[in-house]
Amino acid sequence: MYNFALIGAAGYIAPRHMQAIKDTGNNLVAILDKSDSVGIIDRYFPNAALFLESERFDRHIYRLSKKGADQKVDYISICSPNYLHDAHIRLALRNNADAICEKPLVLNTWNLDGLEDMEKDTGKKIYHILQLRIHPSVQKLKEKIDADKSGKIYDIDLTYITGRGKWYYYSWKGDIAKSGGITTNIGVHFFDMLTYIFGEVKENIVHYKSDSTAAGFLQLERARVRWFLSLDADFIPAEIRQTGKTTFRSIKIGDEMFEFSDGFTDLHTQAYKRILAGEGFRLKDARNYVSICQTIRSTDPVGITGDYHPFLQRLK
Repeated sequence: MYNFALIGAAGYIAPRHMQAIKDTGNNLVAILDKSDSVGIIDRYFPNAALFLESERFDRHIYRLSKKGADQKVDYISICSPNYLHDAHIRLALRNNADAICEKPLVLNTWNLDGLEDMEKDTGKKIYHILQLRIHPSVQKLKEKIDADKSGKIYDIDLTYITGRGKWYYYSWKGDIAKSGGITTNIGVHFFDMLTYIFGEVKENIVHYKSDSTAAGFLQLERARVRWFLSLDADFIPAEIRQTGKTTFRSIKIGDEMFEFSDGFTDLHTQAYKRILAGEGFRLKDARNYVSICQTIRSTDPVGITGDYHPFLQRLK
C-alpha cells in the first residue's frame, strides 16, 4: 500500500483521482485545497488530513517523510489550476514523492525543460494523466493507422462545443495567463490524442480566436486536421440543442465518424495502475500538446480563409 497526498480536492476531476487511489488499494493521507467545501472526501478517505494553506501542507508532508517508509508520502496527485501545476510538481519532488499531474502538465515548453532538470536532481518521477490514450477505441484506431503503410494523409474535422455560463469567465479558467485559454482548457485532450495517433505537427495555423471560441488547422505527419472549439452553446447544432444537451463532440475522419463516447468509467484507475507498474506517461509525452497550445496562444489569427473548419461559416 502506498501513501498518497492530493492537491486540489474541490474541483471536477479530483473525485476520479480519489476513486483511482482507492481502487488500486492505496491510502490518501493528506489533502491541500484553499476551499473547505470538500465534503466529497468522506466518500473515499474520511481520515485524510485537510490543509487550507500550502505552507502547512508542505510542512506536514516533510514531517511524514522523516517518520519512516510506512508513513512517508510516496505520490502526490495534482488537480490544482493549470498555472499552479509546475509549482505543485516541484513541491512533490522536493518532498521525495513522485508526482501524478492532470492535464495540462504545464503551460509552456520551457516549464518542461525545468522539470526535466528537477527529475534528474531529485531522482523522483513526474507522471501524467492522458486517459484518452488508453481508451479502447483510441487504441484500436492507433493500431489501424500504424498498420496502414500506404502513406495516406487522413482528413479530420474535430469539433468540440461545451456550453459554459458566465461564471467561467470570472474564474481562473477565464484568465488566459492562468488557464492557457480555451484551447488548453478543452482542446488539450484532443490535440494530444491526435498527435499520439497521427504524428507530430508540421504546420499550425490559427483562423479565429476569441474568449469563447477558437479554430484552426494542424498539419500532422499522417493527417490534416481542421479544429473548432467553443464554450458557446449556440454553436451546437439545433437538432441536438433542442434535446437539452449543452455539449457536442465530433471527430470525423474522412467520411466516417470516430465514436468513443463509451468506455470512460475507469480510465483514471487504469492510468493509476500503469503508473504504479512504472509504465505511466512522462514529461516527454506532454511536449506535443503543450507546444501546440503555446503556439496557438502566441499566434495571430489569419482570418476565415484557406482550409478552415466549416463551423466558421457561421461567423461570416
